Amino acid sequence: MPDRAGAGGVAEADPGQILEAAQRLAQGRLVAFPTETVYGLGADAENPEAIARIYAAKKRPADHPVIVHLAPDTDPGYWAALIPPQARQLMAAFWPGPLTLILPRAARIPDAVSGGQDSIGLRCPSHPVAQRLLHAFSVLKPHGSGAVAAPSANQFGQVSPTRADHVRSEFPDLDGQALMILEGGASEVGIESTILDLSRLDRGIGPVLLRPGHVTAARIAEVLGEMPARPDAAAPRVSGALKAHYAPRTPLFLADAQALAGLVRDAGAAGLRMAVVVLDAAPGLAPAGIDWVVLPADPVVYARRLYALLRELDGAGYDRILLQRPPADPVWQGVNDRITRAAAAFA
Repeated sequence: MPDRAGAGGVAEADPGQILEAAQRLAQGRLVAFPTETVYGLGADAENPEAIARIYAAKKRPADHPVIVHLAPDTDPGYWAALIPPQARQLMAAFWPGPLTLILPRAARIPDAVSGGQDSIGLRCPSHPVAQRLLHAFSVLKPHGSGAVAAPSANQFGQVSPTRADHVRSEFPDLDGQALMILEGGASEVGIESTILDLSRLDRGIGPVLLRPGHVTAARIAEVLGEMPARPDAAAPRVSGALKAHYAPRTPLFLADAQALAGLVRDAGAAGLRMAVVVLDAAPGLAPAGIDWVVLPADPVVYARRLYALLRELDGAGYDRILLQRPPADPVWQGVNDRITRAAAAFA
């Protein structure tokens, strides 16, 4: 049995399980594993057939890139054709951690990981199980530069998993031979990594923030001395950047605090069952069938709890989920990005 407790007292994968998972990756098979952001669905990043299994399992469009996860001691220069000084600065500041860098892809690396583009997304996760898996896999690779391509371990466009049981519920048709799932407790960050494009510096295009996350634009600017720009029309395609994404199956809507009372009243009058997620405190009594769900007005805690809560509410039989829109402050940018895309699926 595993002997190491993860977040929430959940046992983590033991060394034997880590070795078995690494061997499966080397055989071209799928392994789901925990990271500090969300759980990933992983395959050998140099094996196009294995990467194709990720896309098939997730029902993911072939032109939608995945992120390549590196062990802390792996040379990113094996995967990227160029590592500019700005990338080295950010790696030193935030790796291991929830920051993905988009860089020019090395010619030896299959374009399956980048959806046919000449760029590649690289990240070094900080979760100990992810690091142990990546290290064990690297040992099995001839050049010692093993890395794992891994989008979130869920059906494409749905809520990302932050626990191992979430992964199991997403892939009921894949048995233990088709998919091994490593346990590692609940993800600490809870939303996907920040994605920063540095692939076009040689063309005079500075850093571009393609997906906000736990590593904020302000923190990036502290390292680079400039704020990253907003996405432009020519920016590389990246994970999680579609207008509608991260969505539960129950219709989800956003509303400012001032509009909540009216929407709750209308839902009650219509006989709808609705969960209303509010910040800090419930406003008061609600009509029958309306349940208040309170989350703290803290962007870090909110992000950590968001996806697990959406999954819980999704399975509770509600007709609708209504979220109070968080503040528009920069520290909430990652959360606001995720819930805005989730709501867009029902617009």
